[in-house]
Amino acid sequence: MQSSASLLQRQKQSMVASPQLIESIRLLQLAHTELHQFVEREIEKNPLLESASNDGGPFDDVSSSGADQPGPGANAVEGPTGPGSPERLGQWKSLRNTTNSPPGNGPSLDEFATLAETLHDHVARQIALTAFTPQERLIAGQLAADLEDTGYLRANLLELAESLNVREAVVERVLGTLQQFDPPGVFARSLRECLEIQLRQRNRLDPAMAALVAHLEKLARRDFEALKQHCGVDEEDLLDMMHEIRALDPKPGNRFQSGASESIIPDVWVTLSPQGGWQIELDPATLPKLLINQSYYAEVSRQTAQNSKDQAFLDECLQNANWLIRSLDQRAKTIVKVAAEIVRQQDAFFEHGVAHLRPLNLRTVADAIGVHESTVSRVTSNKYMLTPRGVFELKYFFTVAIASCEGGDAHSAEAVRHRIKAMIAAESPGDVLSDEDIAVRLKETGIDVARRTVTKYREAMNIPSSVQRRREMRLCF
Repeated sequence: MQSSASLLQRQKQSMVASPQLIESIRLLQLAHTELHQFVEREIEKNPLLESASNDGGPFDDVSSSGADQPGPGANAVEGPTGPGSPERLGQWKSLRNTTNSPPGNGPSLDEFATLAETLHDHVARQIALTAFTPQERLIAGQLAADLEDTGYLRANLLELAESLNVREAVVERVLGTLQQFDPPGVFARSLRECLEIQLRQRNRLDPAMAALVAHLEKLARRDFEALKQHCGVDEEDLLDMMHEIRALDPKPGNRFQSGASESIIPDVWVTLSPQGGWQIELDPATLPKLLINQSYYAEVSRQTAQNSKDQAFLDECLQNANWLIRSLDQRAKTIVKVAAEIVRQQDAFFEHGVAHLRPLNLRTVADAIGVHESTVSRVTSNKYMLTPRGVFELKYFFTVAIASCEGGDAHSAEAVRHRIKAMIAAESPGDVLSDEDIAVRLKETGIDVARRTVTKYREAMNIPSSVQRRREMRLCF
């Protein structure tokens, strides 16, 4: 059979994601701060988009669509018990409205807050009050510039001396003066030096204490026998010395504010409904509100009626504006659906606490609300829920299942970790539980968990072993 080349034409159908669909999917996983930044960029590019005003005055002639007209998901958010209702304000007195408060309602409390002194400000004030020579003051300023927020100095003294064209001994002398500053331990170059500075200022750096500070790695391992040999003291003196070490500050700079504190703004609020059950609302501060300036569009269209290129650009801006508003509205509805299903699945957690958290995976929620599993994953990324029990990331409610001994309902891994932590917190000096003991007690309560699983969960919570905990209790009692 002779082969030959031929040209064939075939017709087939395939699903291809459009650029706008890809952008809509990306909007789902954006946190509210990233979403606001994205919307601001779109407003700069699109002359038809306007940010919604709270007073409604300047935009009386502007028609809105999508995000400003509540859909089914938004109706659940902005209902009779919305953020402005007396019931809502009574439940959340501690919440402050800073982003959506209309102008003219008075200044924010933040404007009256005193700016906290930073570590660098505190050190600079002490340098100004110290009798340095001009050369020493220059060196001190350079050392202060290299000071970390924790209070440690990571500068290389030899390199600093060469850059300032001075002897290294001069830099070390200035550093010795700076190490006497407040807070005690500042300008240390290591943890050992930080502790030594604090002990020296307390007149407690004797040879035994110096030997203890020189073997911090053995102190971390609770190797008491080796420490007694190095320090030349008995067990009682060693325990007293360890109590003194515990009273020191390993990061003296942390007591100062290094920058503006950042608080988590929850995307979803969960409150008790007056009719019973739970009420899920979106935080309006996290939802950008956009308007389309229809009057501007009509006016420009009349002026560009004869210019097809300008008219095409204007129509494209209108299309993009409508798409963005629909995408934001769909994003809000999807978040409400996912949050509502999480609350329905984890109602025992909201009623009774972490011990009653159920196993849950993304597929369960996706099947319940009729979306793809990847959509639930994107919605729960970087989103937070404010509940009567605190603020939780949406992904917190998705945990693996731990089998039950009697074949009943499985237990969530987070609930098992909570029980392990509670057991260890209730220990007494004479009853310190090993990982095997914890596994046995969990099986007695119906949780089928292996010892190695207990060890993995304990280490993930940064809880020391039973041997270390027993030594810790000897120090405390």
